[in-house]
Amino acid sequence: MLIGLISDTHIPEAGKDISPEVRAAFSDVDLILHGGDITMSRVLDQLEEIAPVIAAEGNHDEHLWEDPRIEPIQRLELEGHSVALIHRFGPVEADIDYLVSVWLEDIRPDIVVCGDSHYTFLEWKDDVLVINPGSPTLPRNLSPRLGNVGLLELYEDQAPSARIIDLSDGANSHLLQGFPKFA
Repeated sequence: MLIGLISDTHIPEAGKDISPEVRAAFSDVDLILHGGDITMSRVLDQLEEIAPVIAAEGNHDEHLWEDPRIEPIQRLELEGHSVALIHRFGPVEADIDYLVSVWLEDIRPDIVVCGDSHYTFLEWKDDVLVINPGSPTLPRNLSPRLGNVGLLELYEDQAPSARIIDLSDGANSHLLQGFPKFA
């Protein structure tokens, strides 16, 4: 299963629509996870033209409470991996047990997909893969420009593979493959 990861789109503040570069990066995905700060439900509608969408509620999304695609925390089972999708999960440098306690009600997933900071993050924290794809529209909270999205590849009984894509050139800015517990 190939999953597109996106967060902090902030449309229309950061741009009119989802960019063609996002559409190209997600052209082969089976599912899209949006880590919040959607700001307009039409962003999810545009992403659904590519693949089904599940979203976490960001701090700019309270008015979208009626959208069935959005929950404060989404807990998913995908290809035998437990995934938590949440907007705020930080500071990411903190101990994973602390983060799981504060943000995920002590329910420890295999993978956390988050947003909020606009900074990319892709790292194993003990046995939990934490991914923040950054923002495709306001990377690192700077002026509107092309930023980043992520891709997560999941197979049953195998370690996840993840990468962050720089939309300005399509290159992998971070790549993570494998983990010893799956060896």
